[in-house]
Amino acid sequence: MAEKQNKPIIIEAHDLWKAYGDLQVLTGLNIAVEEGETVVILGRSGVGKSVLLRQILGIEFPDKGYVKVHNKIISKLSQKERDKETKRMGMLFQGAALFDSMNVAENTAFYLRQHESYLSEKEIQDRVDEALEMVNLAGTQEKMPSDLSGGMKKRAAIARLIVYRPKIVLYDEPTTGLDPITATQINKLINKTQEDLEATSIVVTHDVKSALEIGDRLAFHYDGKIAHIATKEDFLHIDDPILKQFLENSTITEETKSGHNKRSH
Repeated sequence: MAEKQNKPIIIEAHDLWKAYGDLQVLTGLNIAVEEGETVVILGRSGVGKSVLLRQILGIEFPDKGYVKVHNKIISKLSQKERDKETKRMGMLFQGAALFDSMNVAENTAFYLRQHESYLSEKEIQDRVDEALEMVNLAGTQEKMPSDLSGGMKKRAAIARLIVYRPKIVLYDEPTTGLDPITATQINKLINKTQEDLEATSIVVTHDVKSALEIGDRLAFHYDGKIAHIATKEDFLHIDDPILKQFLENSTITEETKSGHNKRSH
């Protein structure tokens, strides 16, 4: 436990407030994520969980409060400094966000060609092939996004992350719209990516089963705040009627709970 406490905080949100017109989405959110851990933020769809990811990336800024990444307040950085910081981050968007006009290899290589121009074409191709092999998409280089299933699109998007080896990875609803078998494959791939990159990750989802498979700690987003955050084992036993109702209404089953608890001990 002491070793865990000594790990540096990589991402910190402090008293974060954000409104869109009259809609108050964040109302004093606080969270800190340690180096190398995966924190999963759970909550109902449409409650603003993804807003935090945009704040971390510097796409949006808070109305009040701040986000620190590597101890730097994102909103106070110059554009150049912010670009440098966000180059170390990767984001898996809910819809995979592949470029429709590019094939799988071109999509995977996009970041390298934009930001690592010192690499030779052979080095880029080697990195792309390696990343696609890691996500079990070897041989799909020439396929277009329209040729891929939902699960394959998510895997291609993960390959695009792996290829430039970010140290912070953000996932927005990674298993939404996928069948249970494909969702389990994506969860395993997220765990493998985390291990290979030794990254610090935040996953936003309403899928409790997925959260239990990939999270080190689970957080419950409610009413614009992080209402609870705990290890997987403790999270399932928090005595809060609102959280209990969320868990009961989710896809989690007693079998999933008991199976997880057996694996945990």
